[in-house]
Amino acid sequence: MRIAVTGSTGFLGSALVRSLLADGHQVVRLVRHRSRTGPQADSTTAIGWNPLRMEIDRAGLAGVEAVVHLAGAGVGDHRWTDSYKREIRESRVLGTETLAAALAAADTPPRVLVSASAVGYYGQTGDRVIDERSPAGDDFLAEVCVEWEAAARPAADAGIRVVHPRTGLVLATGGGAGARLFPLFKLGLGGRLGSGDQYWSFISLADEVAALRFLIDRKDIEGPVNLTAPQPVTNRELTAAVGRVLGRPTPFPVPEAVLKTVLGELAVEVAGSHRVLPARLTEAGFRFRHPDVESAVRAAL
Repeated sequence: MRIAVTGSTGFLGSALVRSLLADGHQVVRLVRHRSRTGPQADSTTAIGWNPLRMEIDRAGLAGVEAVVHLAGAGVGDHRWTDSYKREIRESRVLGTETLAAALAAADTPPRVLVSASAVGYYGQTGDRVIDERSPAGDDFLAEVCVEWEAAARPAADAGIRVVHPRTGLVLATGGGAGARLFPLFKLGLGGRLGSGDQYWSFISLADEVAALRFLIDRKDIEGPVNLTAPQPVTNRELTAAVGRVLGRPTPFPVPEAVLKTVLGELAVEVAGSHRVLPARLTEAGFRFRHPDVESAVRAAL
């Protein structure tokens, strides 16, 4: 297939691109810098777009059969100032609106748009079990996710199958929370965050990539799909698993007050709780390589 990918230079996007190329697919990267357009060293093709200006090379999307849209400012990359919160929102909503409009207007639209979302859609849910039937929350990230998913509506209206993978915490060393947490654990400085009782719905990088490809191929799946392992754990349990795998003590809990001082409003997410189950993936017969936290941590490390 000829598959377009946004966010292809991120740790998740680059892993997906490697997987697609390994199986002989053609990949079109949407990139923001014109100097990087044209044929690439890894045999992909790059086309230009500027999501904040709602500009895109529509001709470059010709012949694309599937699109995976992963682009967006990193939620945990910076302290949540008002300007960075605006960047988080606009990078997702404007980018999705730009892409969806271009795909809807294509002479031959792709068959599927896999447009990213996140478990933040559900807000803070404590220890309550959540699946795709659960309603949206009302905090900042929940509101962003609602707008993010709604921005893909033009593609769905044009008859394109649209899937929203609501991803949890991807356990990997190359990016996301793992890139910040695992080095501390290796030094013996790891510990629970806040109370440690908050649920973290995780997924291994290998399962995330496999699930995205599963959603590309499964013509009977559309709408929201939770991309999380079937056994969510508390932060305390994840901390213990990392300590066991690395053979390191985890003696340094970080109080919630310290999290708030260091992270500001982002601390609400770090200390928040999402106990999310992948009901639709499970029902569709997807097989997790790393269904439990210890196997996912071992895969990451």
